[in-house]
Amino acid sequence: MRWLLPAPILIPLLAAAVSMGFSRSRRVQRLVGLTALVAATAASIAILVGVEADGPQSVQAGGWPAPLGITLVADLFSAMLLVIGWLMVLAVMVFAVSQGEAEKNQPAFHPVYLVLCAGISASFLTGDLFNLFVAFEMMLAASYVLLTLGGTARQIRSGMTYVVISLVASVLFVTAVALIYAATGTVNMADLAGKMADLPEGLRLAFSLLLLVVFGIKAALFPLFSWLPDSYPTAPTPVTAVFAGLLTKVGIYAIIRTQTLLFPTEGEASTVILAIAALTMAVGVFGAIAQDDVKRILSFHIVSQIGYMVFGLGLFTLAGVAGAVLYIVHHIVVKTSLFLAAGLIERAGGESKLSRLG
Repeated sequence: MRWLLPAPILIPLLAAAVSMGFSRSRRVQRLVGLTALVAATAASIAILVGVEADGPQSVQAGGWPAPLGITLVADLFSAMLLVIGWLMVLAVMVFAVSQGEAEKNQPAFHPVYLVLCAGISASFLTGDLFNLFVAFEMMLAASYVLLTLGGTARQIRSGMTYVVISLVASVLFVTAVALIYAATGTVNMADLAGKMADLPEGLRLAFSLLLLVVFGIKAALFPLFSWLPDSYPTAPTPVTAVFAGLLTKVGIYAIIRTQTLLFPTEGEASTVILAIAALTMAVGVFGAIAQDDVKRILSFHIVSQIGYMVFGLGLFTLAGVAGAVLYIVHHIVVKTSLFLAAGLIERAGGESKLSRLG
């Protein structure tokens, strides 16, 4: 099944190019988008079945050997999230087509949505830090457009906040990748797992905390969460549902992958992670209590639940990490569904403020 690993990335990218060529025909765009999503979902399921049967799978893009080339890797963790992610983006696309709001009025929706899906897949499958950065940028470039579909003043304002925060995270990320490469001579994560142990303890801790900050911004950890409740409620419902269900979880996936693979599992980093997780839980809960808007309540609820996931990682035990992974899978499905339900409430009631819906 190794040859299938690039499929969840290449299929949506090719479909996005085709969809752009038919920007005047929403029917063709829908057919191309749904066909691509079904094909990529089938490929991701086949990858998961292959990993379950034969163990982790990897492929070297262009035939360049690791650690020099681009490596795509799937193990049970990444393959499972890949399947859940594709099932959710397919469900959201069906919702978008049936409701016909952002999808119907915006020719850019379909190609940009497919690029976002490709970025999510690449984040789960990449085997090196630099291409994880590229995958994140692919997601972020698409999310900038999706957040501001409609072009209202509120969307532009919240979109600018999202852009600025994301650019800061991107600068920190590429800086971290450069420093790690300078210290170890590689960015391949499997290769780094061995070479990172040869670095001084203080330098390893610094790299660990730097990556925690980078991915913490993307995952909306305390105190780096303020962009999320402002950005998510303003976007169209299908966009918000995908963002809520998947984008923050990609950040959590990156935290779990890097912290467990590259860095020591005890000491100061563990203490910092546990403290941040506890604060994230508390802030998310208190923030949700203070809201009157359904989407803002759910947005703060995301922040709180991110804290639970990171707390499981911070324990650095098998049970803790297993609990975090289980919660991630559960949260992707449930939170996506809740935001779709919130969209239906808003459509039926004309708005999403609880005080005015009654």
